[in-house]
Amino acid sequence: MYEPFLIRAALAGVGLALAAGPLGCFVVWRRMAFFGDATAHAAILGVALALGFSVSIYAGTLGVALLMALTVSALAGRGWAIDTTLGVLAHSSLAVGLVAISFVSGVRVDLEAYLFGDILAVSWNDVWLIWGGAGLVLAGLAWRWPGLLTATLSEDLAQASGVNPARERLVLTLALAVVVAVAIKVVGALLIAAMLIIPAAAARGFARTPERMAVFASLIGMVAVLAGLWASLRFDTPAGPSVVCAAAVVFALSAGFGGMRQKG
Repeated sequence: MYEPFLIRAALAGVGLALAAGPLGCFVVWRRMAFFGDATAHAAILGVALALGFSVSIYAGTLGVALLMALTVSALAGRGWAIDTTLGVLAHSSLAVGLVAISFVSGVRVDLEAYLFGDILAVSWNDVWLIWGGAGLVLAGLAWRWPGLLTATLSEDLAQASGVNPARERLVLTLALAVVVAVAIKVVGALLIAAMLIIPAAAARGFARTPERMAVFASLIGMVAVLAGLWASLRFDTPAGPSVVCAAAVVFALSAGFGGMRQKG
């Protein structure tokens, strides 16, 4: 019989993987990896504000992640050098967040849990919030799927088809902020981008259509969560990084499979 904490951890990780898979595909297709990093790093500042004002960690991280995502989108739309802008914002927000946490008095903060996650410590309330956020993200992506694909393929084609690229970019921005907010306790701020990118990149070696890639990315994420939890318990390793390591192993296998298929 499995322990309740392990069941909660598995459910939380699977819920995150469901949403991170399809969203991660758009991150890979649009080459938004650094964008995800910047939003995730900003989550630490959200944690500091949440602790300072005694509000929910999820509310704080969602607010700051959303603000960061909207800021980056606005700057990109004005022609700023996006890679430089993302680098400045990502590292600055992380540093400001870590400094701000040190000024929060009367609260004992486990920084490692927020940086690398503590999936084994999630509560049932966390599980419900994660599944609620995942459901919201999946519903939004399913609703806008054709428009998102068209805008990802070509903004000119999207405009010719009556699709507003800015609106589709906003949908992705909102979805990314929600995933960052719910993932903070599972894999932590430093590993959220990895859970978005690695399963999607691994799925690319198995899928021939965007829809299949999205499904495979979610499945790979789920496998990584379960394998990472098993490895964490078996070898007494940190759970969050173990999950990411499991995803990296699947990616390596996918890359090898893709190479063999090309030779064949």
